[in-house]
Amino acid sequence: MADEMDFNPDIYTLIDEEGVEQTFELLDIMELNDERYFALIPYYENPEETVDDDGDLIILKSQLDDNGEEMMVSIDDEDEYQKVGNIFLEKLSKMFEEELFEDEQE
Repeated sequence: MADEMDFNPDIYTLIDEEGVEQTFELLDIMELNDERYFALIPYYENPEETVDDDGDLIILKSQLDDNGEEMMVSIDDEDEYQKVGNIFLEKLSKMFEEELFEDEQE
C-alpha cells in the first residue's frame, strides 16, 4: 500500500499550435530507428474529469529546437504515427496486464 502512496506521475504542460496549454501524464518513452517517441494521456487534477475523458493516447516525437533543447512535436507521417502508436499500445497493454496480475496476487 505504501508504494501506491509514493507514486508521482511525470506531468508535462504542453502548448499546441494554437497556443492552448494542456497537461499530460507521460506513460512511456521509446527509441525506434534513432528517433525518440513519447506516449502521453491527458492529465486532470480532478479524478471526475479523468473518468469523463475519452482516454486518447497521444504519441509525440522528440525534436531539437534552435537552441538544442528537446521538444515534443506531433508526428506528421501517418504511417510512422500508426507504427509507433501500435507498438506503444502493445507495450502499455502488457504493462497494465502485468500490474493487474500483480494486484490480484496480493
